[in-house]
Amino acid sequence: MTALILALVAGAVVGLALGGLGGGGSVLAVPALTYLIGMPPAAAITASLIIVTLTSVTALTGHARDGNVAWRTGLLFAAAGIVPAMLAGTVAGHLPQAGLTIAFAGVAGVAALRMLRPAPAPAAGEVRPVRAGAAGAGLGAVTGLLGVGGGFLAVPALARVLNLPMRRAIGTSLLVITINSIAALGARAGAGVQLDWSVIAPFTAAAILGAWDGKRYAQRLSGNTLRRLFAYALLVVAAFMLADAFI
Repeated sequence: MTALILALVAGAVVGLALGGLGGGGSVLAVPALTYLIGMPPAAAITASLIIVTLTSVTALTGHARDGNVAWRTGLLFAAAGIVPAMLAGTVAGHLPQAGLTIAFAGVAGVAALRMLRPAPAPAAGEVRPVRAGAAGAGLGAVTGLLGVGGGFLAVPALARVLNLPMRRAIGTSLLVITINSIAALGARAGAGVQLDWSVIAPFTAAAILGAWDGKRYAQRLSGNTLRRLFAYALLVVAAFMLADAFI
Protein backbone atom coordinates (compact mmCIF):
# COMPACT_ATOMS: atom_id res chain seq x y z
CA MET A 1 0.00 0.00 0.00
CA THR A 2 2.83 2.42 0.83
CA ALA A 3 4.50 1.80 -2.53
CA LEU A 4 1.17 2.41 -4.29
CA ILE A 5 0.64 5.75 -2.53
CA LEU A 6 4.21 6.84 -3.24
CA ALA A 7 3.81 5.84 -6.90
CA LEU A 8 0.60 7.87 -7.21
CA VAL A 9 2.07 10.97 -5.55
CA ALA A 10 5.36 10.82 -7.46
CA GLY A 11 3.53 10.15 -10.72
CA ALA A 12 1.35 13.22 -10.24
CA VAL A 13 4.43 15.39 -9.69
CA VAL A 14 6.15 14.01 -12.80
CA GLY A 15 3.01 14.61 -14.83
CA LEU A 16 2.67 18.19 -13.59
CA ALA A 17 6.27 18.89 -14.62
CA LEU A 18 5.88 17.37 -18.09
CA GLY A 19 2.49 18.92 -18.80
CA GLY A 20 3.25 22.36 -17.40
CA LEU A 21 6.96 22.79 -18.08
CA GLY A 22 7.67 20.38 -20.93
CA GLY A 23 10.48 18.59 -19.10
CA GLY A 24 11.63 17.00 -15.88
CA GLY A 25 10.16 13.55 -16.42
CA SER A 26 13.25 11.35 -16.20
CA VAL A 27 15.06 13.73 -13.87
CA LEU A 28 12.21 13.42 -11.36
CA ALA A 29 11.00 9.88 -12.09
CA VAL A 30 14.32 8.04 -11.75
CA PRO A 31 15.12 9.41 -8.24
CA ALA A 32 11.52 8.81 -7.15
CA LEU A 33 11.56 5.19 -8.33
CA THR A 34 15.02 4.60 -6.86
CA TYR A 35 14.95 6.47 -3.55
CA LEU A 36 11.24 6.44 -2.65
CA ILE A 37 10.08 3.09 -4.02
CA GLY A 38 13.37 1.19 -3.90
CA MET A 39 13.73 -0.01 -7.49
CA PRO A 40 17.20 -1.03 -8.67
CA PRO A 41 18.75 1.73 -10.82
CA ALA A 42 18.59 -0.24 -14.09
CA ALA A 43 14.93 -1.09 -13.57
CA ALA A 44 14.17 2.49 -12.49
CA ILE A 45 15.65 3.92 -15.69
CA THR A 46 13.67 1.54 -17.93
CA ALA A 47 10.48 2.10 -15.93
CA SER A 48 11.04 5.86 -16.13
CA LEU A 49 11.31 5.67 -19.93
CA ILE A 50 7.98 3.82 -20.14
CA ILE A 51 6.29 6.33 -17.82
CA VAL A 52 7.77 9.37 -19.55
CA THR A 53 6.96 8.08 -23.04
CA LEU A 54 3.28 7.47 -22.30
CA THR A 55 2.90 10.70 -20.33
CA SER A 56 4.68 12.79 -22.96
CA VAL A 57 2.47 11.42 -25.74
CA THR A 58 -0.60 12.34 -23.71
CA ALA A 59 0.65 15.85 -22.94
CA LEU A 60 1.83 16.31 -26.54
CA THR A 61 -1.67 15.74 -27.92
CA GLY A 62 -3.05 18.54 -25.77
CA HIS A 63 -0.32 21.01 -26.75
CA ALA A 64 -0.65 20.02 -30.42
CA ARG A 65 -4.39 20.67 -30.32
CA ASP A 66 -3.63 24.21 -29.09
CA GLY A 67 -1.09 24.76 -31.88
CA ASN A 68 1.88 24.86 -29.51
CA VAL A 69 4.08 22.29 -31.29
CA ALA A 70 6.62 23.27 -33.98
CA TRP A 71 6.58 19.89 -35.71
CA ARG A 72 9.27 20.47 -38.33
CA THR A 73 11.65 22.06 -35.82
CA GLY A 74 11.00 19.36 -33.22
CA LEU A 75 11.55 16.48 -35.64
CA LEU A 76 14.79 18.00 -36.95
CA PHE A 77 15.90 18.72 -33.40
CA ALA A 78 15.24 15.16 -32.21
CA ALA A 79 16.60 13.40 -35.33
CA ALA A 80 19.85 15.36 -35.26
CA GLY A 81 20.54 14.23 -31.69
CA ILE A 82 20.13 10.46 -32.13
CA VAL A 83 23.64 9.62 -33.44
CA PRO A 84 25.50 12.06 -31.11
CA ALA A 85 23.54 10.64 -28.18
CA MET A 86 24.55 7.07 -29.06
CA LEU A 87 28.21 8.01 -29.49
CA ALA A 88 28.28 10.05 -26.28
CA GLY A 89 26.51 7.26 -24.42
CA THR A 90 29.30 4.88 -25.40
CA VAL A 91 31.89 7.30 -24.01
CA ALA A 92 29.86 7.81 -20.83
CA GLY A 93 30.18 4.13 -19.96
CA HIS A 94 33.92 4.67 -19.38
CA LEU A 95 33.57 7.76 -17.16
CA PRO A 96 32.96 7.89 -13.37
CA GLN A 97 29.30 8.33 -12.44
CA ALA A 98 30.04 11.05 -9.88
CA GLY A 99 31.82 13.12 -12.51
CA LEU A 100 28.88 12.74 -14.91
CA THR A 101 26.45 13.79 -12.19
CA ILE A 102 28.47 16.90 -11.39
CA ALA A 103 28.75 17.73 -15.08
CA PHE A 104 25.00 17.45 -15.55
CA ALA A 105 24.35 19.64 -12.51
CA GLY A 106 26.67 22.26 -14.02
CA VAL A 107 24.92 22.13 -17.39
CA ALA A 108 21.52 22.36 -15.70
CA GLY A 109 22.64 25.34 -13.64
CA VAL A 110 23.95 27.20 -16.68
CA ALA A 111 20.71 26.49 -18.57
CA ALA A 112 18.68 27.82 -15.63
CA LEU A 113 20.69 31.04 -15.42
CA ARG A 114 20.25 31.58 -19.16
CA MET A 115 16.51 31.11 -18.77
CA LEU A 116 16.41 33.79 -16.06
CA ARG A 117 17.96 36.36 -18.40
CA PRO A 118 15.59 38.51 -20.48
CA ALA A 119 14.38 36.50 -23.46
CA PRO A 120 15.10 37.66 -27.02
CA ALA A 121 12.20 38.52 -29.29
CA PRO A 122 10.92 35.39 -31.06
CA ALA A 123 12.16 35.10 -34.63
CA ALA A 124 9.58 35.49 -37.37
CA GLY A 125 8.62 32.38 -39.29
CA GLU A 126 9.88 28.81 -38.93
CA VAL A 127 13.27 28.16 -37.42
CA ARG A 128 16.02 27.44 -39.95
CA PRO A 129 16.76 23.69 -40.37
CA VAL A 130 20.54 24.06 -39.95
CA ARG A 131 20.14 25.89 -36.67
CA ALA A 132 17.59 23.38 -35.35
CA GLY A 133 19.79 20.46 -36.40
CA ALA A 134 22.91 21.92 -34.79
CA ALA A 135 21.09 22.61 -31.52
CA GLY A 136 19.56 19.12 -31.54
CA ALA A 137 22.94 17.47 -32.15
CA GLY A 138 24.48 19.40 -29.28
CA LEU A 139 21.64 18.45 -26.95
CA GLY A 140 21.83 14.82 -28.07
CA ALA A 141 25.54 14.69 -27.22
CA VAL A 142 24.96 16.20 -23.78
CA THR A 143 21.99 13.94 -23.07
CA GLY A 144 23.82 10.82 -24.22
CA LEU A 145 26.87 11.68 -22.13
CA LEU A 146 25.00 12.59 -18.95
CA GLY A 147 22.16 10.11 -19.16
CA VAL A 148 19.21 12.40 -18.38
CA GLY A 149 18.08 15.89 -19.19
CA GLY A 150 16.16 15.68 -22.45
CA GLY A 151 13.29 17.94 -21.48
CA PHE A 152 15.08 20.12 -18.98
CA LEU A 153 17.74 20.94 -21.55
CA ALA A 154 15.48 20.92 -24.62
CA VAL A 155 13.21 23.72 -23.39
CA PRO A 156 16.05 26.21 -22.78
CA ALA A 157 17.58 25.29 -26.15
CA LEU A 158 14.29 25.70 -28.00
CA ALA A 159 13.46 28.95 -26.23
CA ARG A 160 16.89 30.60 -26.11
CA VAL A 161 18.82 29.16 -29.06
CA LEU A 162 15.94 28.72 -31.51
CA ASN A 163 13.87 31.67 -30.22
CA LEU A 164 10.60 29.75 -29.89
CA PRO A 165 7.97 31.38 -27.63
CA MET A 166 7.92 29.65 -24.24
CA ARG A 167 4.60 27.87 -24.72
CA ARG A 168 5.72 26.54 -28.11
CA ALA A 169 9.09 25.49 -26.67
CA ILE A 170 7.26 23.46 -24.00
CA GLY A 171 4.99 21.75 -26.54
CA THR A 172 7.85 21.04 -28.95
CA SER A 173 9.99 19.69 -26.11
CA LEU A 174 7.36 17.01 -25.50
CA LEU A 175 7.78 15.87 -29.12
CA VAL A 176 11.55 15.65 -28.61
CA ILE A 177 11.12 13.77 -25.31
CA THR A 178 8.71 11.27 -26.91
CA ILE A 179 11.11 10.47 -29.77
CA ASN A 180 14.16 10.24 -27.48
CA SER A 181 12.33 8.02 -24.97
CA ILE A 182 11.09 5.63 -27.66
CA ALA A 183 14.62 5.39 -29.10
CA ALA A 184 16.07 4.73 -25.64
CA LEU A 185 13.45 2.07 -24.93
CA GLY A 186 14.31 0.38 -28.22
CA ALA A 187 17.97 0.34 -27.26
CA ARG A 188 17.10 -1.30 -23.95
CA ALA A 189 14.82 -3.96 -25.45
CA GLY A 190 15.95 -7.45 -24.54
CA ALA A 191 18.13 -6.25 -21.67
CA GLY A 192 16.34 -8.64 -19.32
CA VAL A 193 15.39 -6.02 -16.73
CA GLN A 194 12.60 -7.14 -14.39
CA LEU A 195 9.84 -4.51 -14.18
CA ASP A 196 7.30 -4.12 -11.37
CA TRP A 197 4.08 -3.28 -13.23
CA SER A 198 2.17 -2.93 -9.95
CA VAL A 199 4.22 0.26 -9.48
CA ILE A 200 4.62 1.35 -13.09
CA ALA A 201 0.89 1.21 -13.93
CA PRO A 202 -0.38 3.52 -11.12
CA PHE A 203 2.67 5.77 -11.49
CA THR A 204 1.89 6.21 -15.21
CA ALA A 205 -1.84 6.76 -14.63
CA ALA A 206 -1.14 9.47 -12.05
CA ALA A 207 1.45 11.06 -14.33
CA ILE A 208 -1.01 11.22 -17.25
CA LEU A 209 -3.66 12.89 -15.08
CA GLY A 210 -1.02 15.24 -13.66
CA ALA A 211 0.09 16.19 -17.18
CA TRP A 212 -3.41 17.41 -18.04
CA ASP A 213 -3.52 19.47 -14.83
CA GLY A 214 -0.05 20.86 -15.54
CA LYS A 215 -1.12 21.97 -19.01
CA ARG A 216 -4.21 23.70 -17.57
CA TYR A 217 -2.18 25.56 -14.95
CA ALA A 218 0.40 26.58 -17.56
CA GLN A 219 -2.31 28.18 -19.69
CA ARG A 220 -3.06 30.62 -16.86
CA LEU A 221 0.53 31.85 -16.61
CA SER A 222 2.48 34.22 -18.82
CA GLY A 223 5.48 33.08 -20.84
CA ASN A 224 7.87 34.96 -18.52
CA THR A 225 6.34 33.35 -15.43
CA LEU A 226 6.64 29.89 -16.98
CA ARG A 227 10.26 30.62 -17.87
CA ARG A 228 11.09 31.64 -14.29
CA LEU A 229 9.32 28.62 -12.81
CA PHE A 230 11.21 26.33 -15.16
CA ALA A 231 14.54 27.96 -14.30
CA TYR A 232 13.96 27.68 -10.55
CA ALA A 233 12.93 24.02 -10.88
CA LEU A 234 16.09 23.40 -12.89
CA LEU A 235 18.23 25.01 -10.19
CA VAL A 236 16.62 22.76 -7.57
CA VAL A 237 17.40 19.67 -9.67
CA ALA A 238 21.00 20.84 -10.13
CA ALA A 239 21.41 21.38 -6.38
CA PHE A 240 19.93 17.94 -5.61
CA MET A 241 22.28 16.22 -8.06
CA LEU A 242 25.31 18.04 -6.64
CA ALA A 243 24.32 17.00 -3.14
CA ASP A 244 23.82 13.39 -4.29
CA ALA A 245 27.28 13.39 -5.90
CA PHE A 246 29.14 14.68 -2.83
CA ILE A 247 27.20 13.08 0.02
